[in-house]
Amino acid sequence: MITTPDCLLLSMLASKAAPGLARTLTRARLHKWDCAHISDDAFLIASELITNAVAATPGEEIRYQCSRDVAGVLIAVWDASTVSPQPRPLVELTLDTLDVSEEHWDDNGGRGLPIVTALAAECGYSSDPTGGKWVWARLKP
Repeated sequence: MITTPDCLLLSMLASKAAPGLARTLTRARLHKWDCAHISDDAFLIASELITNAVAATPGEEIRYQCSRDVAGVLIAVWDASTVSPQPRPLVELTLDTLDVSEEHWDDNGGRGLPIVTALAAECGYSSDPTGGKWVWARLKP
């Protein structure tokens, strides 16, 4: 991914704490860029992309990038997996099918990538020449 001087780029452990860390740091960056009005969408996209990276490579290094250019704000997440992101079939949730156990509380329905697609102006993924992949989404400011 291309970085700019005021780009937020950090490596972190693929853990349950990673989405919250990214949201906290993104809040300050968006405020600095006068883009606080897209914070809710940016937080949700960052959370979904990081959660997918954590699931793909638990306990390993992941990288998070939040940058801006003339086309908008770019949120991107790198993980070491070479498996392409694939939306899961949507499952109709009912009280009988909802799994609220600790290990599955945030894994009900596979709505992450469709949410990212709906909120982003554009999104996709690309292989990293050094290995792994970047999954990204762009928001218009």
